[in-house]
Amino acid sequence: MSEVNLAWAEEFSGRWEQAWASHDPERVLGLMTEDIVYDDSAWPTTMRGHADVRRFLEVAWRAMPDLEFFLTEGPYLRRGASSAAFYWRGTGTFTGPLDPPGFAPTGKSLEFHGADFHEYRDGKVSRLRIVFDNMDVGRQLGLLPASGSAAEKAGAAAQRLGVRARGLRNRG
Repeated sequence: MSEVNLAWAEEFSGRWEQAWASHDPERVLGLMTEDIVYDDSAWPTTMRGHADVRRFLEVAWRAMPDLEFFLTEGPYLRRGASSAAFYWRGTGTFTGPLDPPGFAPTGKSLEFHGADFHEYRDGKVSRLRIVFDNMDVGRQLGLLPASGSAAEKAGAAAQRLGVRARGLRNRG
């Protein structure tokens, strides 16, 4: 696909938002190339291909069956490129298991903001990078201690002790 124009990107962004809202993996995957490369802050590895992305979608929607995304800004285009960027707002309630990594549901709701960076080929997303503040999401869902809390301070102290202990072992 050659350079993306604004009209196409706006139309595509509407289909993208609707596909995610449907919670139908086939609708989302239908907007991605078979060899999609998908980097998401929420997943431990880069996803490659539809099978990896399908697994991610199943995990995300099982953990938060009401997960929704709303495009808030964009598309932003780069002259001469087949790419676009969008800002969005996400909401959901953590009512199902999140595995990986193995977190039990907390019943807590969240609202968070992030950005999508798309590269297109043949009218579909061929590379996707999604970024957002994982620490904020973890705190809202009850997976991480509140900022400035005693639990956060204790965790930081334990981490420092661990670094020192490893440093001593590596010297000896």
